[in-house]
Amino acid sequence: MDEEDRIEEASSNTSLRRVGTGSSSDRRWVDGSEVGSETLPFPEFKDIADYSFGNLRRRLMKKPKRADSLDVEAMEIAGVHGHDLKDISILGTIGIAFQTLGVVYGDMGTSPLYVFSDVFSKVPIRSEVDVLGALSLVIYTIAVIPLAKYVFVVLKANDNGEGGTFALYSLICRYAKVNKLPNQQPADEQISSFRLKLPTPELERALGIKEALETKGYLKTLLLLLVLMGTSMIIGDGILTPAMSVMSAMSGLQGEVEGFGTNALVLSSIVILVALFSIQRFGTGKVGFLFAPVLALWFFSLGSIGIYNLLKYDITVIRALNPYYIVLFFNKNSKQAWSALGGCVLCITGAEAMFADLGHFSVRSIQMAFTCVVFPCLLLAYMGQAAYLTQHPDASARIFYDSVPESLFWPVFVIATLAAMIASQAMISATFSCVKQAMALGCFPRLKIIHTSRKRMGQIYIPVINWFLMIMCILVVSIFRSTTHIANAYGIAEVGVMMVSTVLVTLVMLLIWQTNLFLALCFPLVFGSVETIYLLAVLTKILEGGWVPLVFATFFLTIMYIWNYGSVLKYQSEVRERISMDFMRELGSTLGTIRIPGIGLLYNELVQGIPSIFGQFLLTLPAIHSTIVFVCIKYVPVPVVPQEERFLFRRVCPKDYHMFRCIARYGYKDVRKEDSRVFEQLLIESLEKFLRCEALEDALESTLTDFDPDRVSVASDTYTDDLMAPLIHRGKRSEAEQELDTDVLPSSSVGASMEEDPALEYELAALREATDSGLTYLLAHGDVRAKKNSIFVKKLVINYLYAFLRRNCRAGAANLTVPHMNILQAGMTYMVYSIISGECG
Repeated sequence: MDEEDRIEEASSNTSLRRVGTGSSSDRRWVDGSEVGSETLPFPEFKDIADYSFGNLRRRLMKKPKRADSLDVEAMEIAGVHGHDLKDISILGTIGIAFQTLGVVYGDMGTSPLYVFSDVFSKVPIRSEVDVLGALSLVIYTIAVIPLAKYVFVVLKANDNGEGGTFALYSLICRYAKVNKLPNQQPADEQISSFRLKLPTPELERALGIKEALETKGYLKTLLLLLVLMGTSMIIGDGILTPAMSVMSAMSGLQGEVEGFGTNALVLSSIVILVALFSIQRFGTGKVGFLFAPVLALWFFSLGSIGIYNLLKYDITVIRALNPYYIVLFFNKNSKQAWSALGGCVLCITGAEAMFADLGHFSVRSIQMAFTCVVFPCLLLAYMGQAAYLTQHPDASARIFYDSVPESLFWPVFVIATLAAMIASQAMISATFSCVKQAMALGCFPRLKIIHTSRKRMGQIYIPVINWFLMIMCILVVSIFRSTTHIANAYGIAEVGVMMVSTVLVTLVMLLIWQTNLFLALCFPLVFGSVETIYLLAVLTKILEGGWVPLVFATFFLTIMYIWNYGSVLKYQSEVRERISMDFMRELGSTLGTIRIPGIGLLYNELVQGIPSIFGQFLLTLPAIHSTIVFVCIKYVPVPVVPQEERFLFRRVCPKDYHMFRCIARYGYKDVRKEDSRVFEQLLIESLEKFLRCEALEDALESTLTDFDPDRVSVASDTYTDDLMAPLIHRGKRSEAEQELDTDVLPSSSVGASMEEDPALEYELAALREATDSGLTYLLAHGDVRAKKNSIFVKKLVINYLYAFLRRNCRAGAANLTVPHMNILQAGMTYMVYSIISGECG
């Protein structure tokens, strides 16, 4: 966090104390309220019991730090939230691998419907070299990208079991401070899932990269743009995948049903798309149990038909395993072969789902499903189609259905249609998840999210995005009217997402894994080169439909970056215009008004300091609540924040003010589905817990005044820093630790003194009385405007584009399930200034 964001947030004692972590270079000045990972060297979870009481002598020499509920909550559950998945039996892994067929591999599994038809629309079949060369291209494309890249490398770059573009970004944000949102705190690093389970030795190269990312604002902006670009491409896939898959499946009727022409194909595809998007509001859980069996039957059909065609027509097509046929293919067809390369890339559509959907499964299950089922079945399917084409070269336009035995056409058609719908469903759900993650990280306007399952929190439905995708799919089908033209657009989006993942994984290898430099550079050189070749091939089709994903990606990228840019400016304005602590002390504990029983929850975005909107409430309201809690809902770069670590409490101003700060933290995969009453109950319980912990600290501090420092001075040099662990230890202590308590602590126990503390009893009684009087939500509506002397572009972005998004997005009050009579709302306008040091682009 920047220096300007470090705000005094303490009681009457605001003197600065110097704390360190063992080396002078790590020392810095902090005020008494700042408690974070930089001032608390966090021990290994398994050593907390030994570490905590062994550090007591060191603690007795110094004034304890300010009580912080996070210290209690984080250590109480230490070791409970492990990051490694429990050992699963082989049968269990097989069962999970079976489930992945219906979610992860639907898109890739339906690619045999259209790959060869698109390839040979560019390269007419004149000899077996054309067939064998195209088959060899498909085989090695699948072997290099999904198998070698994703299965063996990318899947290992997961964020505590979560995959996807945002997972990679959050992983990098936890290791280097590159997050564009400025409300991050060192205390967030004590969340259980924040700890990296990757080797991180301090290598000079990794530290140099980290320093460059943290100090250069333009690198942060480039990294954010890269992530947003990948997300935009995935949303573009959510538009193109349903259109491509459904039209490819329905095209089988053109040669089977008389009179079924292009108009009928377009109309039937639109009907199915409307039905597909209309059932999204019911959720995938109600029909999800059908997905895996249907896709398993589909892959079985692909493999069986492939074997049948190999044995019946030409088994010698296995010669395509020799990559030399790729060279012959390009020598023979030159420019046409380069154009056909754009169709060949369609055989790996959906490969990014192997990583993006990792959070629902496990690495071993996805690896097992691909290597044992998906990969061999796809190879057999493409080999079978190639064998059929060697005998029937004119059948390339309708190769999949023509290669199916006549007696099996209708069963295969039904299975293919279901598989296409499942593939579309998976991509639509992935789009919902990406938009939700973008909203969590402050990169997308707030939209209404409906949770369609009580058991699986990841199953969500976003109405605005759903209907937008449906309209765009209908437009794509109506305009292009052919799978060949849609395929030209489809390839750009796929390759774009893959190139983004290549860059991010390379950064993870260099920054976090500290992989050997040669091996780390081989990854982008090998896979990046292949993907670049494919990208150049598909970019040649921009005029033939390739402009569609670029337009979609640009549209969503612009929305996300403007929202992030405006949100950062708004936050910086709130930080700059916050109320000073000196002014609060001048008002006194009455805050210059009347304090009435009740709790006021003032929602704001500041993690430190008093928001300026609070002054508006003091000026507007005739009275203010007896207890004020500044609530900050923030998302941290971790997948899930355990419920026990949800709230972080701190006291604001002296005790008689009865003002507190509550930071409610969520991960980017977390779902804020709790009812307002449940949220209020958890908040009050956490506040009571914080007050007791604070009283325990004060009681311990009071017992230290009668000690002789010489008795513990010997032990003080053996410990690097003092921790609060002794206060929250609940386990069984060793005899040495018990002797230490007997030797050091006075006869009057800390617990007894705390029970007799009238201040604690008074404050708890006041809190209960305020709770019984009810809770009121004090909401702020902040408007952001550019100053008159700002440049035109900034005025356009802030005053019009960002303002338009804020007016049409879901307001903060709408996200709270509380009666409107319990809500008080005030507005304020912030005049934003120019960005300093290029931090926000």
